[in-house]
Amino acid sequence: MTLSEILQIAQKDLSKIKLCAFDFDSTLMDGETIDILANAYGVGDKVKEITHKAMNGELDFFESLTQRVALLKGMPCSLVDEICANLPLMQGAKELIEHLKSKKILVVVFSGGFHEGIDEAQKVLEFDLGFANFLHARNGALTGLMGGEMMFSNSKGVMLARLKRFLNLAQSEVACVGDGANDLAMFKESGLKIAFCAKPVLKAHADLCVEQKNLKLLIKDFQ
Repeated sequence: MTLSEILQIAQKDLSKIKLCAFDFDSTLMDGETIDILANAYGVGDKVKEITHKAMNGELDFFESLTQRVALLKGMPCSLVDEICANLPLMQGAKELIEHLKSKKILVVVFSGGFHEGIDEAQKVLEFDLGFANFLHARNGALTGLMGGEMMFSNSKGVMLARLKRFLNLAQSEVACVGDGANDLAMFKESGLKIAFCAKPVLKAHADLCVEQKNLKLLIKDFQ
């Protein structure tokens, strides 16, 4: 079933969308930033196990995030910067964002990951706003600590609700795209909910589930 058919059934109107919020890891970027960093630092298996449980909703997001970041303690900042400057973007990400912006739709990224990654991606994808966390460092190496605006399971929903109030947007004017359990909060604040190659816990709440790793497939429906 196409997105157009889904929207017709649900009586949704894409022409009303004024803001589209994206998750970053495994949505705009083809992978999980913290897993990629962990693999490079030799702690990949430990971090990946925690990430899997967190994205399936089996672990509290804040607790899982702090556990994973702690495993990166001592990682050189130079290596972090090199990796984050070369993260693999999802196929079709740039084309979809360009299309949305051509329709005067504000494009926002909410990431439970890190500014070190999304800020580099913003230079290429040119989305309008990005919210994420920061890896704390001292003397050229990560300390295993972090902070920021996206540390909790409800953070994306809280921030999206604030943006809606600030921009005076109705829920029907907001779309979102995500893949994991920590995207549920922004789903609750959106009129159109798109699950992209997502975990079952998110699919259960989606208006549309996209199973192919190509964001360009959505362009034809945002006309």
